[in-house]
Amino acid sequence: MFEVYIDGASAGNPGPSGAGIFIKGEGEVFRYSIPLGVMSNHEAEYHAFIKALEICLEKGFRVVSFRTDSQLVNAAVEKEFVKNKLYAPLLEKAMELAGQFDLFFMKWIPSSENKTADELARKAVRENNMKGTED
Repeated sequence: MFEVYIDGASAGNPGPSGAGIFIKGEGEVFRYSIPLGVMSNHEAEYHAFIKALEICLEKGFRVVSFRTDSQLVNAAVEKEFVKNKLYAPLLEKAMELAGQFDLFFMKWIPSSENKTADELARKAVRENNMKGTED
């Protein structure tokens, strides 16, 4: 089983955003810091989730346990429903990807247990900001 820690971050709401993904399992560790462009913090959380699902599928992982400090994303996954229509297509895509695993779990964790993913997300925000100044 692979444990997948995810976090999204935004510098502003909306603002430059990034996804942080930390994966560990079977003696391997993977770290991803992915700039996402300009979006809200909640959108960044969903995009981090989707990117992590895509990475796990590309790597051929079959059993995954996701950890997030986003109560919004965790509740949406548990209920397979989101109130805000803006997030509905993101949740739909995430659930379609999650359905491709043999076993998929998601668990809410406090921010204090998600520090690596948070640091990776913040790094992606900074990378996003740098790209913006190079144009």
